[in-house]
Amino acid sequence: MIEQLIQFAYLIGAVLLILGMRALGSPKTAVRGNILASVGMLLLIVATLFLQGVVDFTVILAGVAVGSAIGAFLALRIEMTAMPQMVALLNGFGGGASTLVASAELLSYARAGETPEGVVPYAIVAGALIGAVTFTGSVIAFAKLQELMKGAAITYPGQQFVNGLIALGVIGLCVAVVLDPSALTLFFALVGISLLLGILLVIPIGGADMPVVISLLNSYSGLAACATGFVLGNSALVIGGSLVGASGLILTKIMCDAMNRSLSNVLFGAFGAQTVSDGPADAGPQGTAKGYTPEDAAVIFGNARSVIIVPGYGMAVAQAQHAVRELADTLTEAGITVKFAIHPVAGRMPGHMNVLLAEADVPYDRLIEMDEINPEFPETDVALVLGANDVVNPMARTDKSSPIYGMPILDVDRATHVFVVKRSMNPGFAGVQNPLFFNDNTMMIFGDAKKVVLQVIEAVRDLA
Repeated sequence: MIEQLIQFAYLIGAVLLILGMRALGSPKTAVRGNILASVGMLLLIVATLFLQGVVDFTVILAGVAVGSAIGAFLALRIEMTAMPQMVALLNGFGGGASTLVASAELLSYARAGETPEGVVPYAIVAGALIGAVTFTGSVIAFAKLQELMKGAAITYPGQQFVNGLIALGVIGLCVAVVLDPSALTLFFALVGISLLLGILLVIPIGGADMPVVISLLNSYSGLAACATGFVLGNSALVIGGSLVGASGLILTKIMCDAMNRSLSNVLFGAFGAQTVSDGPADAGPQGTAKGYTPEDAAVIFGNARSVIIVPGYGMAVAQAQHAVRELADTLTEAGITVKFAIHPVAGRMPGHMNVLLAEADVPYDRLIEMDEINPEFPETDVALVLGANDVVNPMARTDKSSPIYGMPILDVDRATHVFVVKRSMNPGFAGVQNPLFFNDNTMMIFGDAKKVVLQVIEAVRDLA
């Protein structure tokens, strides 16, 4: 009877996970989706605790207490701007946990003098391999995002050849361990080389590709969990891991399409390995960037009928989302139509801008995706770019020699007036200068995005 109840709970939990993930597809239902998925996961965990042979409640409760304390601390201390690196770490923790579980299960067989059979040896190898690659790869992604190491692609001569040799070695060790699961030395050699492979696969990926990398590592963590489910014979892990793995792969494909690049190009193209110098701070290939003040911007806004705000990572760094919402409300009160243009890879993780603007209570119907908003730019009086760079770079349309050529961008240069708020003339993650900054219809406002936006709000109100 208990076994049947556990399996029924697994079914309900799986359904809640599926419904939760489905709801995450829209900002309007994302909160409900999180709640549904969390309840589903809680149900799966509680049901698992009643499986015979699983529970040592002392250890379980100790783990819950420690994990809850760490989670609460991180939730309270981590700023929304640091959410991408937080997600990267969580992916890594998931991969690391899968590697530890696979290792523990193999050691358990060895202590009992038994040999795993059927699908279990394959699952142990898969869980250890994918989990280890996910763990170290996620740590490197975290270090790049946190600026603990160089954010640009790190390359060296013969890099792909070295990675290829290591990959062949990993495949050979996988085969050897599957054929002889009792060879613990080979297994731990596999784990060690997999950890190294995770590092080597991520260091040649530049900061501009971090949104893709994060979604791919998320998929890896799900696949590792799925493999662990087969190791333990636990359907909840198999279902949950499969959902995360599949959704992560789908999201990765969407992100690659948004950049008009293949996954292989992201992983092996060393995008952003060479940084193009932008020359003097006030000069560029198209001429001289024109600096303006928030008061100048207020005058332009006062004569506008439509405004499109383009948020970028600079807005996140300045934590300017609340000030931006206040500006949007101020302009709306003045009878100006205000919308937000959201590029799929703006920021450092999928949906980064949506999350920040939702935190500031910006209405969901104002957040317009790239394909839908682009036709409106030619009819827009003012485009306000806040810390975005590569996603508004016209070189992506025209310069075949540019590393971002072919990447779909927001057509802000086609608006009547363009205000760009940046701290400096430094190029973006791709390391290429943006000719938008030198266009005749572009006005640069240099400074912290939050301070600039607050000054613009004050100036707009003074003119009212």
